[in-house]
Amino acid sequence: MIDVYKIIENTNVEGPGGRFCIWTQGCKKHCAGCWAKDTWSFDSGIKYSVKELYDKIVSQKNLEGVTFLGGEPFEQAKELSLLSEMVKQAGLSVVCFTGYTIEELNNKNDKYINEFLKHIDLLIDGGFEQDKFDLSRPWVGSSNQRYHFLTDFYTPEIINKYKNKIETRIMRDGSILINGMGNFEKIKRQMKI
Repeated sequence: MIDVYKIIENTNVEGPGGRFCIWTQGCKKHCAGCWAKDTWSFDSGIKYSVKELYDKIVSQKNLEGVTFLGGEPFEQAKELSLLSEMVKQAGLSVVCFTGYTIEELNNKNDKYINEFLKHIDLLIDGGFEQDKFDLSRPWVGSSNQRYHFLTDFYTPEIINKYKNKIETRIMRDGSILINGMGNFEKIKRQMKI
């Protein structure tokens, strides 16, 4: 089972093209200034089987791929490696954000982490660092974060085609969901949230 904080079934701000985004639940990193502190605790999300998530993904139209965020996706590498493999077989791309560096992941020498990495097209690594706040590049919030093109699905030129954006959704219960990359504190102040 995959422990999930939230899902956005179709978004255009969490990686290249239309994406199905899965925020995983559980993170040991606890980066200062993290906007997703609700994703830190373990076993407090909604549980999905790999097949349930896969079925949700392939039922969507006009998707380029799937994006995993967190929480920390590599805390659930075993299950996400299976889901990623299925997603790739369906012809979709996989983008994954991690608070770890690729060097830290490789040094763990964990078979599930290694398998997960094999199915990721674009890995964006490094935890958010408040003192390096920088929104000049797409999908990242601090200058230490790096893009790793692990397959030939994307090339570095893709970075020049996108700018950081946000999406705002009013949910059925009246709550407001903001996703993407931007200055969320400023947005909240302006919206008086």
